[in-house]
Amino acid sequence: MKTRRRALGQHFLRNPRILERIVRAVDPGPMETVVEIGPGHGALTFPLAEKARLVLAVEKDPALVRELEAGRPARVKIIAGDALAVPFRKILEEAGALPPVKIAGNLPYAISGPFLARFWEERALFSRGVFLLQREVAARVAAGPGSKDYAPLGILLQIAFDVAIALKISPGSFAPPPKVDSALAVFSARDKPLVEVGDERAFRRFLRAAFARRRKTLANNLAAVGFPWEKTAEILGLLGRPPSARAEEIDIPGWAAAFAAWRRLSSESGPGSEDDGRSPLPRERKRTLPPARRTDDFHGLGRRRPRPCRRRRPSS
Repeated sequence: MKTRRRALGQHFLRNPRILERIVRAVDPGPMETVVEIGPGHGALTFPLAEKARLVLAVEKDPALVRELEAGRPARVKIIAGDALAVPFRKILEEAGALPPVKIAGNLPYAISGPFLARFWEERALFSRGVFLLQREVAARVAAGPGSKDYAPLGILLQIAFDVAIALKISPGSFAPPPKVDSALAVFSARDKPLVEVGDERAFRRFLRAAFARRRKTLANNLAAVGFPWEKTAEILGLLGRPPSARAEEIDIPGWAAAFAAWRRLSSESGPGSEDDGRSPLPRERKRTLPPARRTDDFHGLGRRRPRPCRRRRPSS
């Protein structure tokens, strides 16, 4: 039987040396506000509060909220709520904190994809993000072209942030220990985006369609949503790529150029083009929390696990 904390995916970091390294990675200044996701028992919260002006700790578990409230110092404010839903801009305004601020946390594995997507959407609020992630997820958001881990959300995050894996962490550093390794990912906001894409919502849909089936070529993936194969081949030619190229082979500047060419060619094709609101690309769906047993495929962080095959009983 699962306890409530296991159901919430809570694995509390208990290694003091790693906690110290996380504080150094966040690097809170005496006049800075830090938002913390999932403070747990306060192992990271209180060291951050010793250096920052204010720590806004967002905790979902009611029992932990009560525990934190009972022992919190004056420079810590506990926000009871879900990290996927709490209004960051509002809580910053109420705390008198001017964006951008720093954000850190030990993210439950089940919400890492949706939360990182939200972090990207509200990136104007944050100058740095320091997150403990499942090692596989950290590899995907930091991966470059040519890697099997290269994915749409990683591309979006790398356009806005310099993404680095600061350290890898074994299960024994947590209580209870998870079944997978973890990694500390650091997202440092760029002074300006790596590339300009214009319509970010359409660019995100474009990437989702391009990476929909990794074993297929980019031309075949876009053909599946109604964009002519020949036009994708034309775009790839502009990038110096063959028609057989796959999505993971294109670097970030190449994606910006491909998207600009796709918009131009779409607008030339008349009705059904991206500009008239009837794009063949998949529309954004409402973000929902995926089942914990599956990898977060919607945000481009992996593929869903296949269902196990049932063995047929031998006939008698």
